[in-house]
Amino acid sequence: MVLLTVVTATPVHAADNGSWAVFPTPPAGTATPGPGDRQYFYLESAPGRVVSDRVSVVNLTDQPKSFRLYAADAYNTPRDGGFALRTVDQKMTGVGAWAKLNVSSLTVPPRTRADIPFTISIPSTAEPGDHPGAIVAVETSVEATTQQGGLAVGVKRAVGARIYLHVTGQSVPALSVDAVSVDRSAPLVPGFGASRGTLHYTLTNHGNVTLHPNVEVVETGWFGSVYHRPPTSSGIELLPGQSVQLTLALPAPPQFDDVSVTVKASDGSTTAQGRTDYLAVPWLVVAVVALLLAGLGVWLRLRAKGRRVHRAGWRRRREPAGVTA
Repeated sequence: MVLLTVVTATPVHAADNGSWAVFPTPPAGTATPGPGDRQYFYLESAPGRVVSDRVSVVNLTDQPKSFRLYAADAYNTPRDGGFALRTVDQKMTGVGAWAKLNVSSLTVPPRTRADIPFTISIPSTAEPGDHPGAIVAVETSVEATTQQGGLAVGVKRAVGARIYLHVTGQSVPALSVDAVSVDRSAPLVPGFGASRGTLHYTLTNHGNVTLHPNVEVVETGWFGSVYHRPPTSSGIELLPGQSVQLTLALPAPPQFDDVSVTVKASDGSTTAQGRTDYLAVPWLVVAVVALLLAGLGVWLRLRAKGRRVHRAGWRRRREPAGVTA
């Protein structure tokens, strides 16, 4: 059964795109979640049990809208760590596979909210820990088209209400910092241009709980500290089993130094670090100095050789003439 409720155009504090919103069903008598209401689903259960709840889809426009509903697993986008959701045609292994909605499609009248019951049947073999996902509403009409591989592909908008499902059991936080490297650019001649550096590193959650890592960066060289960024929030919800590739601009990297870079990540319950080195050398200056030294060496050798020839000739001129019979 789907309950339809007429709503007014009050601000929506959950996932919305200005035209419709999806959120946990608020208390009776309210149109949308208030500041004290749930913005996301926070659910907890032991393996082998079923949890029930209701999700709301509200149409904020003056026209009816039709939607397809499905449950999705969540993941981190590799490049920036954003909270993303699997599409309906992708394989689901967590919440997306365990959740079942009472309806899979519906049409919501203008300025109306639909409340849809759903259940999540947690397998008895489910691993303990966090299983993030969402209930997603996809508008059935095509909003726009884009070109992919020479074909016109229809674009449909979707909005999801996040689900943070925790399966009880032993929590195992585990984190690693991998693939630490530095890209560096510097002027050919020190002092004639800016030196720039970009730090690259990967954070991987090897555990079964969501992490919110802080990241500290330490650079040291021949002459002591080069740069230190104290522990700073990465701003990422690092989901279990996910990896995120991150970058950081390094201010004023040295132009002549042997630098060691250490990246430390910590969530309070787990800590990890990775390391790399880079050699900052003004190679044009080094090449010019090497050429000058090589030229000086050639000149000194030629000069020494000339002196030996001069001395040998001087000795021959001073030798007495031989007596003949």
